[in-house]
Amino acid sequence: MSPADGSLPASSLAPYACHPALTRGRVFPEDESPTRTVFQRDRDRIIHSGAFRRLKHKTQVFVYHEGDYYRTRLTHSLEVAQIARSLARSLSVDEDLAEALSLAHDLGHTPFGHAGEESLDEAMQPHGGFDHNGQTLRIITELEARYAEFNGLNLTWETLEGIAKHNGPLTGELPWALNEYTSKHDLELHTWPGIEAQIAALSDDIAYHSHDVDDGLRAGLFTTEDLSDVPILGPIIGEVRKRYPQLENSRLFHETGRRLINVMVNDLLTETGRRISDARPRSVDEVREQGAPLVAFSETLEADNRALKEFLFERMYRHYRVNRMTSKARRVVADLFTLYVDEPECLPEEWRSGAEQLDRTMRARHVADYIAGMTDRFALDEHRRLYDVYEENR
Repeated sequence: MSPADGSLPASSLAPYACHPALTRGRVFPEDESPTRTVFQRDRDRIIHSGAFRRLKHKTQVFVYHEGDYYRTRLTHSLEVAQIARSLARSLSVDEDLAEALSLAHDLGHTPFGHAGEESLDEAMQPHGGFDHNGQTLRIITELEARYAEFNGLNLTWETLEGIAKHNGPLTGELPWALNEYTSKHDLELHTWPGIEAQIAALSDDIAYHSHDVDDGLRAGLFTTEDLSDVPILGPIIGEVRKRYPQLENSRLFHETGRRLINVMVNDLLTETGRRISDARPRSVDEVREQGAPLVAFSETLEADNRALKEFLFERMYRHYRVNRMTSKARRVVADLFTLYVDEPECLPEEWRSGAEQLDRTMRARHVADYIAGMTDRFALDEHRRLYDVYEENR
Protein backbone atom coordinates (compact mmCIF):
# COMPACT_ATOMS: atom_id res chain seq x y z
CA MET A 1 0.00 0.00 0.00
CA SER A 2 1.24 3.50 -0.82
CA PRO A 3 -0.88 5.71 1.45
CA ALA A 4 -2.49 8.79 -0.07
CA ASP A 5 -1.63 10.81 3.04
CA GLY A 6 2.09 10.30 2.43
CA SER A 7 2.74 8.12 5.48
CA LEU A 8 5.17 5.23 5.21
CA PRO A 9 3.76 2.11 3.53
CA ALA A 10 3.67 -0.96 5.77
CA SER A 11 6.56 -2.52 3.87
CA SER A 12 8.79 0.40 4.89
CA LEU A 13 8.10 0.13 8.62
CA ALA A 14 10.93 -0.93 10.92
CA PRO A 15 10.71 -4.49 12.32
CA TYR A 16 10.09 -3.05 15.81
CA ALA A 17 7.09 -0.98 14.68
CA CYS A 18 3.46 -1.91 15.36
CA HIS A 19 2.45 -3.29 11.96
CA PRO A 20 -1.25 -2.79 11.21
CA ALA A 21 -1.47 -6.15 9.43
CA LEU A 22 -0.27 -7.87 12.62
CA THR A 23 -2.77 -6.24 14.98
CA ARG A 24 -4.16 -8.30 17.84
CA GLY A 25 -7.58 -7.13 16.72
CA ARG A 26 -10.67 -5.58 18.28
CA VAL A 27 -12.89 -6.80 21.11
CA PHE A 28 -15.86 -6.90 18.73
CA PRO A 29 -14.84 -8.38 15.38
CA GLU A 30 -15.59 -6.17 12.37
CA ASP A 31 -14.97 -6.22 8.65
CA GLU A 32 -11.99 -3.94 8.14
CA SER A 33 -11.88 -1.05 5.71
CA PRO A 34 -10.57 -1.74 2.20
CA THR A 35 -9.03 1.75 2.02
CA ARG A 36 -7.69 2.36 5.53
CA THR A 37 -5.39 0.44 7.87
CA VAL A 38 -6.73 -0.55 11.27
CA PHE A 39 -4.79 2.28 12.92
CA GLN A 40 -6.07 4.86 10.44
CA ARG A 41 -9.57 3.70 11.29
CA ASP A 42 -8.84 4.05 15.02
CA ARG A 43 -7.60 7.59 14.46
CA ASP A 44 -10.69 8.50 12.47
CA ARG A 45 -13.03 7.11 15.13
CA ILE A 46 -11.28 9.19 17.79
CA ILE A 47 -11.58 12.37 15.70
CA HIS A 48 -15.30 11.78 15.14
CA SER A 49 -16.03 11.07 18.82
CA GLY A 50 -18.02 13.42 21.00
CA ALA A 51 -15.29 13.40 23.63
CA PHE A 52 -12.77 14.71 21.10
CA ARG A 53 -15.04 17.60 20.06
CA ARG A 54 -15.54 18.61 23.69
CA LEU A 55 -11.80 19.18 24.08
CA LYS A 56 -12.36 22.48 22.23
CA HIS A 57 -13.77 24.01 25.41
CA LYS A 58 -11.58 22.26 27.99
CA THR A 59 -8.74 24.06 29.70
CA GLN A 60 -5.08 23.56 28.99
CA VAL A 61 -3.95 26.22 31.50
CA PHE A 62 -6.33 29.15 30.95
CA VAL A 63 -10.11 28.81 31.30
CA TYR A 64 -12.02 29.36 28.05
CA HIS A 65 -13.32 32.86 28.80
CA GLU A 66 -9.85 34.26 29.58
CA GLY A 67 -9.04 34.55 25.87
CA ASP A 68 -9.59 32.78 22.58
CA TYR A 69 -5.89 32.74 21.68
CA TYR A 70 -4.65 30.39 24.40
CA ARG A 71 -4.32 26.63 23.95
CA THR A 72 -7.19 24.32 24.78
CA ARG A 73 -7.07 20.56 25.19
CA LEU A 74 -8.11 20.28 21.54
CA THR A 75 -5.40 22.51 20.08
CA HIS A 76 -2.86 20.91 22.40
CA SER A 77 -3.84 17.42 21.21
CA LEU A 78 -3.52 18.49 17.57
CA GLU A 79 -0.06 19.92 18.23
CA VAL A 80 1.01 16.72 20.03
CA ALA A 81 -0.24 14.68 17.07
CA GLN A 82 1.77 16.76 14.58
CA ILE A 83 4.98 16.27 16.55
CA ALA A 84 4.27 12.55 17.00
CA ARG A 85 3.70 11.98 13.28
CA SER A 86 7.01 13.65 12.43
CA LEU A 87 8.89 11.59 15.02
CA ALA A 88 7.19 8.35 13.93
CA ARG A 89 8.16 8.94 10.32
CA SER A 90 11.78 9.66 11.27
CA LEU A 91 11.91 6.43 13.29
CA SER A 92 10.12 4.35 10.60
CA VAL A 93 7.22 3.33 12.83
CA ASP A 94 3.47 3.63 12.28
CA GLU A 95 2.51 7.32 12.01
CA ASP A 96 -1.22 6.65 12.18
CA LEU A 97 -0.99 4.79 15.49
CA ALA A 98 1.25 7.51 16.96
CA GLU A 99 -1.27 10.11 15.78
CA ALA A 100 -4.27 8.21 17.15
CA LEU A 101 -2.65 7.89 20.58
CA SER A 102 -1.74 11.58 20.61
CA LEU A 103 -5.27 12.66 19.70
CA ALA A 104 -6.80 10.41 22.38
CA HIS A 105 -4.40 11.00 25.26
CA ASP A 106 -6.42 13.82 26.90
CA LEU A 107 -9.98 12.60 26.23
CA GLY A 108 -10.49 11.74 29.90
CA HIS A 109 -9.59 15.15 31.29
CA THR A 110 -12.14 16.96 33.41
CA PRO A 111 -13.15 20.58 32.87
CA PHE A 112 -10.59 23.09 34.24
CA GLY A 113 -7.56 20.92 33.58
CA HIS A 114 -5.55 19.51 36.47
CA ALA A 115 -7.44 21.66 39.00
CA GLY A 116 -10.68 19.94 38.02
CA GLU A 117 -9.06 16.52 38.11
CA GLU A 118 -7.59 17.11 41.57
CA SER A 119 -10.96 18.23 42.90
CA LEU A 120 -12.82 15.28 41.39
CA ASP A 121 -10.16 12.83 42.60
CA GLU A 122 -10.45 14.21 46.14
CA ALA A 123 -14.24 13.88 46.08
CA MET A 124 -13.95 10.35 44.69
CA GLN A 125 -11.44 9.04 47.26
CA PRO A 126 -14.06 7.00 49.18
CA HIS A 127 -15.08 5.44 45.85
CA GLY A 128 -11.74 4.57 44.23
CA GLY A 129 -10.52 8.02 43.19
CA PHE A 130 -10.41 9.56 39.73
CA ASP A 131 -7.64 9.29 37.12
CA HIS A 132 -7.89 10.96 33.71
CA ASN A 133 -6.01 8.15 31.98
CA GLY A 134 -8.41 5.57 33.34
CA GLN A 135 -11.27 7.85 32.32
CA THR A 136 -9.94 7.98 28.76
CA LEU A 137 -10.10 4.19 28.68
CA ARG A 138 -13.70 4.30 29.98
CA ILE A 139 -14.67 6.77 27.27
CA ILE A 140 -13.27 4.79 24.36
CA THR A 141 -14.44 1.38 25.63
CA GLU A 142 -17.79 2.19 27.23
CA LEU A 143 -19.08 5.78 27.45
CA GLU A 144 -19.04 6.77 23.78
CA ALA A 145 -22.45 5.53 22.62
CA ARG A 146 -22.35 5.86 18.83
CA TYR A 147 -22.35 2.44 17.20
CA ALA A 148 -25.23 0.02 16.80
CA GLU A 149 -23.37 -3.13 17.83
CA PHE A 150 -21.15 -2.05 20.73
CA ASN A 151 -20.39 0.62 23.31
CA GLY A 152 -17.22 2.66 22.99
CA LEU A 153 -15.17 2.96 19.81
CA ASN A 154 -14.00 -0.67 19.51
CA LEU A 155 -10.38 0.35 18.92
CA THR A 156 -7.57 -2.10 18.28
CA TRP A 157 -5.63 -3.77 21.08
CA GLU A 158 -2.52 -1.73 20.21
CA THR A 159 -4.36 1.58 20.54
CA LEU A 160 -5.93 0.56 23.86
CA GLU A 161 -2.53 -0.61 25.11
CA GLY A 162 -0.86 2.64 24.11
CA ILE A 163 -3.54 4.78 25.76
CA ALA A 164 -3.46 2.79 29.00
CA LYS A 165 0.32 2.74 29.50
CA HIS A 166 1.89 5.35 27.19
CA ASN A 167 3.87 6.67 30.18
CA GLY A 168 5.30 3.24 30.94
CA PRO A 169 4.45 0.00 32.77
CA LEU A 170 1.68 0.11 35.38
CA THR A 171 2.21 -2.09 38.42
CA GLY A 172 0.92 -2.15 41.98
CA GLU A 173 -2.45 -0.64 42.83
CA LEU A 174 -4.22 0.59 39.72
CA PRO A 175 -6.92 3.27 39.33
CA TRP A 176 -10.27 1.50 39.58
CA ALA A 177 -11.23 2.23 35.96
CA LEU A 178 -8.03 0.67 34.61
CA ASN A 179 -8.31 -2.28 36.98
CA GLU A 180 -11.93 -2.91 36.04
CA TYR A 181 -11.25 -2.89 32.30
CA THR A 182 -8.00 -4.83 32.27
CA SER A 183 -9.48 -7.56 34.46
CA LYS A 184 -11.63 -8.39 31.42
CA HIS A 185 -9.19 -7.48 28.62
CA ASP A 186 -5.48 -7.97 29.27
CA LEU A 187 -3.42 -5.03 28.00
CA GLU A 188 -0.18 -6.36 29.53
CA LEU A 189 0.21 -3.33 31.76
CA HIS A 190 3.42 -4.70 33.29
CA THR A 191 5.37 -4.20 30.03
CA TRP A 192 6.50 -1.13 28.12
CA PRO A 193 4.23 0.01 25.29
CA GLY A 194 5.27 0.04 21.66
CA ILE A 195 7.49 2.71 20.12
CA GLU A 196 4.47 4.64 18.84
CA ALA A 197 3.01 5.06 22.35
CA GLN A 198 6.40 6.10 23.72
CA ILE A 199 6.59 8.71 20.96
CA ALA A 200 3.13 10.04 21.86
CA ALA A 201 4.10 10.40 25.52
CA LEU A 202 7.21 12.50 24.82
CA SER A 203 5.49 14.47 22.06
CA ASP A 204 3.10 15.56 24.82
CA ASP A 205 6.09 16.83 26.84
CA ILE A 206 7.53 18.68 23.85
CA ALA A 207 4.21 20.32 22.99
CA TYR A 208 3.23 21.48 26.43
CA HIS A 209 6.69 22.81 27.29
CA SER A 210 6.86 24.90 24.15
CA HIS A 211 3.27 26.05 24.12
CA ASP A 212 2.97 26.77 27.84
CA VAL A 213 5.99 29.03 27.45
CA ASP A 214 4.29 30.75 24.50
CA ASP A 215 0.96 31.14 26.32
CA GLY A 216 2.69 32.38 29.48
CA LEU A 217 4.63 35.01 27.55
CA ARG A 218 1.53 36.21 25.69
CA ALA A 219 -0.46 36.35 28.94
CA GLY A 220 2.24 38.48 30.56
CA LEU A 221 2.89 35.99 33.37
CA PHE A 222 6.64 36.28 32.71
CA THR A 223 8.99 37.87 30.17
CA THR A 224 11.80 36.66 27.92
CA GLU A 225 14.18 38.34 30.39
CA ASP A 226 12.79 36.08 33.12
CA LEU A 227 13.61 33.07 30.92
CA SER A 228 17.24 34.07 30.32
CA ASP A 229 18.52 31.92 33.20
CA VAL A 230 16.51 28.82 32.24
CA PRO A 231 19.14 26.47 30.74
CA ILE A 232 17.33 25.35 27.60
CA LEU A 233 15.63 28.65 26.80
CA GLY A 234 18.27 31.25 27.65
CA PRO A 235 20.59 30.26 24.77
CA ILE A 236 17.66 30.07 22.32
CA ILE A 237 16.39 33.55 23.19
CA GLY A 238 19.94 34.91 23.01
CA GLU A 239 20.45 33.46 19.52
CA VAL A 240 17.15 34.87 18.24
CA ARG A 241 17.84 38.34 19.64
CA LYS A 242 21.35 38.38 18.21
CA ARG A 243 20.16 37.45 14.74
CA TYR A 244 16.97 39.57 14.82
CA PRO A 245 17.67 42.51 17.17
CA GLN A 246 14.55 44.48 16.11
CA LEU A 247 12.12 41.54 16.26
CA GLU A 248 8.74 42.39 17.80
CA ASN A 249 7.56 40.33 20.76
CA SER A 250 4.92 38.28 18.94
CA ARG A 251 7.52 36.97 16.49
CA LEU A 252 10.12 36.56 19.23
CA PHE A 253 7.71 34.39 21.22
CA HIS A 254 6.91 32.20 18.22
CA GLU A 255 10.54 31.88 17.13
CA THR A 256 11.52 30.86 20.66
CA GLY A 257 8.84 28.17 20.79
CA ARG A 258 9.66 26.88 17.33
CA ARG A 259 13.34 26.53 18.14
CA LEU A 260 12.57 24.88 21.49
CA ILE A 261 10.55 22.21 19.68
CA ASN A 262 13.41 21.66 17.22
CA VAL A 263 15.97 21.28 20.00
CA MET A 264 13.84 18.75 21.85
CA VAL A 265 12.90 16.78 18.73
CA ASN A 266 16.49 16.54 17.52
CA ASP A 267 17.73 15.46 20.95
CA LEU A 268 15.02 12.80 21.19
CA LEU A 269 15.84 11.40 17.75
CA THR A 270 19.55 11.21 18.56
CA GLU A 271 19.06 9.53 21.94
CA THR A 272 16.34 7.19 20.67
CA GLY A 273 18.46 6.20 17.67
CA ARG A 274 21.31 5.33 20.02
CA ARG A 275 19.06 3.22 22.25
CA ILE A 276 17.50 1.36 19.34
CA SER A 277 20.95 0.69 17.90
CA ASP A 278 22.12 -0.74 21.22
CA ALA A 279 18.98 -2.83 21.89
CA ARG A 280 18.41 -3.99 18.29
CA PRO A 281 14.76 -4.99 18.83
CA ARG A 282 13.49 -7.32 16.12
CA SER A 283 9.79 -6.95 16.90
CA VAL A 284 7.36 -4.84 18.88
CA ASP A 285 7.24 -7.60 21.50
CA GLU A 286 10.97 -7.13 22.05
CA VAL A 287 10.31 -3.40 22.51
CA ARG A 288 7.73 -4.26 25.19
CA GLU A 289 10.19 -6.56 26.97
CA GLN A 290 12.91 -3.91 27.34
CA GLY A 291 13.81 -2.89 30.86
CA ALA A 292 13.65 0.80 29.95
CA PRO A 293 12.02 3.00 27.30
CA LEU A 294 13.64 3.16 23.88
CA VAL A 295 12.22 6.60 23.12
CA ALA A 296 13.89 9.13 25.40
CA PHE A 297 15.70 12.43 25.79
CA SER A 298 19.37 12.60 26.64
CA GLU A 299 20.41 13.04 30.29
CA THR A 300 21.40 16.64 29.53
CA LEU A 301 18.04 17.52 28.03
CA GLU A 302 16.21 15.72 30.85
CA ALA A 303 18.00 18.01 33.31
CA ASP A 304 17.09 21.05 31.21
CA ASN A 305 13.46 19.86 31.10
CA ARG A 306 13.35 19.64 34.89
CA ALA A 307 14.64 23.19 35.18
CA LEU A 308 12.00 24.40 32.72
CA LYS A 309 9.24 22.53 34.59
CA GLU A 310 10.35 24.16 37.84
CA PHE A 311 10.24 27.59 36.22
CA LEU A 312 6.78 27.03 34.76
CA PHE A 313 5.48 25.63 38.04
CA GLU A 314 6.59 28.69 39.98
CA ARG A 315 5.96 31.41 37.42
CA MET A 316 2.92 30.09 35.54
CA TYR A 317 1.00 27.25 37.16
CA ARG A 318 1.26 28.93 40.59
CA HIS A 319 0.81 32.50 39.36
CA TYR A 320 -1.86 34.25 41.40
CA ARG A 321 -4.04 34.82 38.34
CA VAL A 322 -3.98 31.12 37.54
CA ASN A 323 -4.42 30.23 41.23
CA ARG A 324 -7.55 32.35 41.52
CA MET A 325 -9.19 30.60 38.58
CA THR A 326 -8.13 27.12 39.67
CA SER A 327 -9.49 27.81 43.16
CA LYS A 328 -12.87 28.66 41.65
CA ALA A 329 -12.65 25.62 39.39
CA ARG A 330 -12.04 23.24 42.30
CA ARG A 331 -15.07 24.62 44.11
CA VAL A 332 -17.28 24.32 41.02
CA VAL A 333 -16.35 20.64 40.53
CA ALA A 334 -16.69 19.83 44.25
CA ASP A 335 -20.08 21.55 44.47
CA LEU A 336 -21.43 19.77 41.41
CA PHE A 337 -20.23 16.39 42.63
CA THR A 338 -21.75 16.79 46.10
CA LEU A 339 -25.09 17.96 44.80
CA TYR A 340 -25.46 15.28 42.11
CA VAL A 341 -24.50 12.43 44.46
CA ASP A 342 -26.81 13.65 47.24
CA GLU A 343 -29.63 14.68 44.89
CA PRO A 344 -29.44 12.55 41.73
CA GLU A 345 -32.87 13.83 40.73
CA CYS A 346 -31.06 17.02 39.68
CA LEU A 347 -29.19 15.15 36.95
CA PRO A 348 -30.50 15.59 33.39
CA GLU A 349 -32.85 12.89 32.18
CA GLU A 350 -30.32 10.80 30.25
CA TRP A 351 -28.06 10.64 33.32
CA ARG A 352 -30.76 10.49 36.01
CA SER A 353 -32.32 7.26 34.75
CA GLY A 354 -31.42 4.54 37.26
CA ALA A 355 -28.99 6.73 39.24
CA GLU A 356 -31.20 6.83 42.35
CA GLN A 357 -31.15 3.01 42.58
CA LEU A 358 -27.34 2.75 42.50
CA ASP A 359 -25.37 2.27 45.71
CA ARG A 360 -23.35 5.31 46.75
CA THR A 361 -20.06 4.22 45.16
CA MET A 362 -21.63 3.33 41.82
CA ARG A 363 -23.64 6.55 41.87
CA ALA A 364 -20.47 8.53 42.61
CA ARG A 365 -18.71 6.91 39.66
CA HIS A 366 -21.73 7.62 37.48
CA VAL A 367 -21.64 11.28 38.54
CA ALA A 368 -17.87 11.42 37.94
CA ASP A 369 -18.45 10.22 34.36
CA TYR A 370 -20.94 13.04 33.86
CA ILE A 371 -18.76 15.78 35.36
CA ALA A 372 -15.60 14.58 33.59
CA GLY A 373 -17.38 14.92 30.26
CA MET A 374 -18.30 18.57 30.84
CA THR A 375 -16.56 21.46 29.15
CA ASP A 376 -15.39 24.45 31.21
CA ARG A 377 -18.25 26.53 29.88
CA PHE A 378 -20.93 23.94 30.59
CA ALA A 379 -19.64 23.29 34.12
CA LEU A 380 -19.72 27.02 34.95
CA ASP A 381 -23.21 27.38 33.48
CA GLU A 382 -24.48 24.27 35.27
CA HIS A 383 -23.06 25.47 38.58
CA ARG A 384 -24.82 28.79 38.13
CA ARG A 385 -28.11 27.10 37.24
CA LEU A 386 -27.96 24.86 40.30
CA TYR A 387 -26.67 27.34 42.91
CA ASP A 388 -28.01 30.73 41.80
CA VAL A 389 -31.63 30.95 42.96
CA TYR A 390 -32.31 33.68 40.41
CA GLU A 391 -30.96 31.69 37.48
CA GLU A 392 -33.57 30.23 35.16
CA ASN A 393 -33.26 26.45 34.85
CA ARG A 394 -33.44 24.90 31.41
